[in-house]
Amino acid sequence: MSGNYPITWELDSIYPGGSSSEAFKNELSGTERDIAALIASLEEAAKAGSCAEAAVSEDAKFQAHALLTAWTEAVQSITLRLREADSFVACLMSQNMKDTAANGLNDRVKTISARMLGALTKFDAQLVAVPDQIWQSWLAEGPAGPAAFALAERRDAAREKLSPALEELAGDLAVDGYHGWGELYNTIVSRAKFQVTEADGTSRVLSAGQMHNRLFDADRAVREAAMAEWEREWSDLGELIAEPLNRLGGFRLKLYGHRNWTNVLKEPLAINRMSEATLNAMWAAVEESKPDLVRYMERKAKLLGIPKLDWHDVEAPISSTTKTVPFDEAAAFIVERFRQFSPDMAEFSEMAFRDGWIEAEDRAGKRPGGFCTSFPKSEQTRIFMTYSGTASNVSTLAHELGHAYHQHVMNDLPPLAQDYAMNVAETASTFAEMLVSDAAVKLTDDDGEKLALLEDKVQRAVAFFMNIHARFLFETRFYAKRKEGLVTAEELSELMEEAQREAFSGQLGSVHPSFWASKLHFYLTDVPFYNFPYTFGFLFSSGIYARAQREGEAFAERYVALLRDTGRMTVEELAKKHLGVDLEQPDFWREAVALTKADIEQFLAMTE
Repeated sequence: MSGNYPITWELDSIYPGGSSSEAFKNELSGTERDIAALIASLEEAAKAGSCAEAAVSEDAKFQAHALLTAWTEAVQSITLRLREADSFVACLMSQNMKDTAANGLNDRVKTISARMLGALTKFDAQLVAVPDQIWQSWLAEGPAGPAAFALAERRDAAREKLSPALEELAGDLAVDGYHGWGELYNTIVSRAKFQVTEADGTSRVLSAGQMHNRLFDADRAVREAAMAEWEREWSDLGELIAEPLNRLGGFRLKLYGHRNWTNVLKEPLAINRMSEATLNAMWAAVEESKPDLVRYMERKAKLLGIPKLDWHDVEAPISSTTKTVPFDEAAAFIVERFRQFSPDMAEFSEMAFRDGWIEAEDRAGKRPGGFCTSFPKSEQTRIFMTYSGTASNVSTLAHELGHAYHQHVMNDLPPLAQDYAMNVAETASTFAEMLVSDAAVKLTDDDGEKLALLEDKVQRAVAFFMNIHARFLFETRFYAKRKEGLVTAEELSELMEEAQREAFSGQLGSVHPSFWASKLHFYLTDVPFYNFPYTFGFLFSSGIYARAQREGEAFAERYVALLRDTGRMTVEELAKKHLGVDLEQPDFWREAVALTKADIEQFLAMTE
């Protein structure tokens, strides 16, 4: 406990017993049986041509409608349980990277998920087989209507993939191939060891999660030493870590090639339900904003008494007297800020703190980073982070609670309609961050604290406009080079350094060449290009925040309506319906970027 609220999460209400939970194993067994039954039904219908021949008579039409409804209900039920299972295992593995039983469960969940992927391939084939007239009448008349967008999306996507048999084979092989390489990365990270010497001369060995926090220490000497050790360990592991990155990239490129997909962005754009025109408009606005960020970085370097910021200085506090915020104090502040916007959002967040939905303890053995994961069957969420009391930690906490609230307002929707993409997920989280950070700046009377909080806001813009852009540039160039063959660890570091210097407009002294090895996001097998959605979310939420400021309390209801639509339309449709803007044009993005420019101007004025 940390005063009023627990700092470790509670998982037994989901499945009691942790990685030895019998209830969880029974759930997995039941899910396996239901997938087998679904596959049998789909295969039988395929042989009989039940859906393809639906237009020949009213009886055939009725039978096709009944089958489509039954399959859709089964798909949604199984999907709900698999999401729950995947989240549970992710929590077990994150809280203790040495939990070998959890690793075994993760492999089983991945295997079952691959089996479900095979079932979905057969399901998609039946969706494609249905004549258009029958398809439209089923969506209009049947219970699948609320999930119509997701179903139509699946039908259209299936037409651009391989045959069902080949897609199923690819999914099966991915378990020990594609996903296996991603899990190898996690195993390597769990064994990473960082040596540090404390102020009293004692030596300690830290995990990656513990060491990462030291990169943001107020003392520059501590940061420099931590960065040197951080870079040393990842560089030493580089040759080993380059292997999974190459194999993951190679798998994707081979699969894309067999599908006749020539654009490596096709899949990530489709996953995020956005057009390349929207992506380009967003990056164009970001590039236009960089001269203002350069002014901020130059001023920060001057304040730190150095010619240029090194990588470890970018997110460092400009004052060594930065306030440490206890967990309870952070919780109370976040809840109250949410309350000013939406009492419902505040009550939900207070429940999350009170009921142990947050794993925040600073201890060895935890995975680095932070996340929010959903348990849609239980209608709960869990938040993971390592809290040390920094302003950045408070922002992260608000960020993850934004994710949690997003899921909360969608719990009553059909599972397929809850499947929102990463870019709009980051919108809700970043909006929550803005509610907290903006209020913190306005409410404090202490100029030193105000400056520190304001700088934390600008630092996040640097992260989204420069750091994330560097990741996007690196990944784009990595795939181009991977098409020619394996990319060595040295070449990967060169690509990363080049991307960082370009994205940061040449403002960095020393960079972080082995960032490609230390960043988990490059090794996630669920979502390729796990980068640009963050920038989208930051800017999209900035535009939403500007409207919330103008409209006041009345906007809270409209905000929930927008969130509830995130799983059932493209981002362009979402923006047009709820904000009246065209995301493929630069105007909205420029308006969103302007909020950051205002923060920079205030920072520069305060540091004259």
